[in-house]
Amino acid sequence: MNDWSAWIGREDIRHDHVDAGAVKRWLATLDRSAPADDSVPQAYHWCLCLPDAPTAILGADGHPVREDSDDSFLPPIPLPRRMWASSKIEFLNPLRPGQTVMRSSRVAAITEKQGGSGALVFAQVAHETHGDGELAMRETQTIVFREPAPAGAPPAPPPPGEGRFDPTGWDANRMLVPSEALLFRYSALTFNSHRIHYDLPYATEEEGYRGLVVHGPLTATLLLDLAARHFGDNALTRFDFRGTSPAICGEGLHLALRGDGDDIVLGAFASDGRQVMAASATR
Repeated sequence: MNDWSAWIGREDIRHDHVDAGAVKRWLATLDRSAPADDSVPQAYHWCLCLPDAPTAILGADGHPVREDSDDSFLPPIPLPRRMWASSKIEFLNPLRPGQTVMRSSRVAAITEKQGGSGALVFAQVAHETHGDGELAMRETQTIVFREPAPAGAPPAPPPPGEGRFDPTGWDANRMLVPSEALLFRYSALTFNSHRIHYDLPYATEEEGYRGLVVHGPLTATLLLDLAARHFGDNALTRFDFRGTSPAICGEGLHLALRGDGDDIVLGAFASDGRQVMAASATR
């Protein structure tokens, strides 16, 4: 492919504020109540400082078109399929309604690999989010770009098998069925127009998925919500997650947690036990 070194170190700075009404809508989307101390729950930062690309410059997949220009934050990687692969997050100070927010983002690395499904390009983006000038969190996000689904390939992920998720050995677990309404609300809250989350013909016929895909950060948000239900709000100081397989709208999603202190393990699983996301955390 091309030499992407010119993009390493590119920066983007965005400003926002923590709107109390938007936080209430986020809480309503997750069917949960607000923290007793009026802080903002962990994971809400993914609703802040969002890209505001005009509709006219969106590509076929719903993401802004990447161009070879000085204004382009990410390079024009020609691979059409894009997914949020993983994040490593440090939580330093909770955000609160009414705060002004500043997020600085920097392209930290771009690497090419050859996987079982073809060429892959991984872009690492380092974010720092401040609330009223105080550093609230650091995050290193990895985005993966992939080749088109091969013609004639079976839909991904495979249909549910005969296995079952086993809650044995987990300290906390919860099952829910992500609905079209949940995906729509999360897309709206995060200004995410990626069509795999709301356009069923596009998701199945163009990108080769078996159904609408649950957002990776939505699954991560649900795992952070499970941790808040178990440990209390804003209890984690570190949270790392990695997507392992797509979660599909309308199918059971099992969220599980075990451990405490420096050794907390979390996971999201399909109804047949297929792992959807692996995560770890520290209190």
